[in-house]
Amino acid sequence: MPPGLKNASKAKPKYSKVITSVAIIIAALGLTYIPLPGSQTTVVIVSGTELQEPLQELEVKFEQEHPSIRLELKFQGSQELVNNYLDQKNDFKPTILIPANAEILTELGDRLRATNKTEPFYDSPRPLAKTLLVGIAWPERGKVLFPTGRFQWSRLEQAMQAGNWGKVGGVSNWGSFDFVTTDPTRSNSGQLTLNLWTQSKLGGTINVNSFNDSSIQTLFSLIKKSVYQPPRSTDTLLQEFIVRGPNDADVATVYESIVLHRWQQSAATKGKPYQIYYLDPSIETTATAAIVRRDVDAGTAKAAKQFLDFLTQPEQQAVFVQYGFRPVNNNVDLKTVPNSPWSQNIPGAEVKPSVKILPPPDIQTITEIQRQWERAN
Repeated sequence: MPPGLKNASKAKPKYSKVITSVAIIIAALGLTYIPLPGSQTTVVIVSGTELQEPLQELEVKFEQEHPSIRLELKFQGSQELVNNYLDQKNDFKPTILIPANAEILTELGDRLRATNKTEPFYDSPRPLAKTLLVGIAWPERGKVLFPTGRFQWSRLEQAMQAGNWGKVGGVSNWGSFDFVTTDPTRSNSGQLTLNLWTQSKLGGTINVNSFNDSSIQTLFSLIKKSVYQPPRSTDTLLQEFIVRGPNDADVATVYESIVLHRWQQSAATKGKPYQIYYLDPSIETTATAAIVRRDVDAGTAKAAKQFLDFLTQPEQQAVFVQYGFRPVNNNVDLKTVPNSPWSQNIPGAEVKPSVKILPPPDIQTITEIQRQWERAN
């Protein structure tokens, strides 16, 4: 055999080994970056109940577009979901927490940093959708309680003190006066209600010391006695309000979002739907999401970020609008979104209500509201 051919035949096996080795490396890299068929990353989302229906709708769409990510949705009261996470009371490991307002996440972050000395979230919390606290009443009762057409905390307090409609200008067979709000130790809307009511009672800006005023302590006791077994979450409250109807539930404070979304349900159930009253001032609350670090690896956190990016895109923001929320994406218009509740002539609904909008109370105020509520008797 000629020498050149002999050397070539010796080189061939070595060349083949190199090719095989490169192929193995490429395959290994491919396995690193391309998900195996059937493999999924599970992202567990714990949200306030006010977002339940839009998130369930968007869950389906996201999973269709991202087959390698599986979402698992859980729903609790906003304060409750933070407390459960802090105290590790869940039988699952959350990836994303979405309470009804950012202040609750600030409280969570501060408490976790103080305990663990580490950053509790992967990224800065992300706003997803906004809403306002509003009042609702069954129409004929609202006309009696609020003859000017504007919500008044003082009239609400008078009716609670009187105890029945006959003493505040209503028909005697309407029976007892029944106000409904959520449990402020578990729900954001209950906290906002007590904050605004305290401001109205004291006639202006308040601080943590305001709740030591004897008139406020008396007010809290009156509300607590009147609101028997307050619901743990706002959407639960509204569904109960609709089912109970007049004589068992007369006036409530709830989020504008679910009030708009469930308006048709109230019309179908009771014949005459409830009337919306914008509080003045009111509080804008923004559902805000945080990806937590505890028990969440980097791969799961990356999948969670994809979901939050998805939620803030205009198409998904339009879905939130259809469920009565105000968008955080300024490119989305309330009135031009198909099936927007603001284009359905819902009594009292306003695109730009002529009321003063306040930020949510700070952590110290929320803590004091909860403390005074627990002490009230």
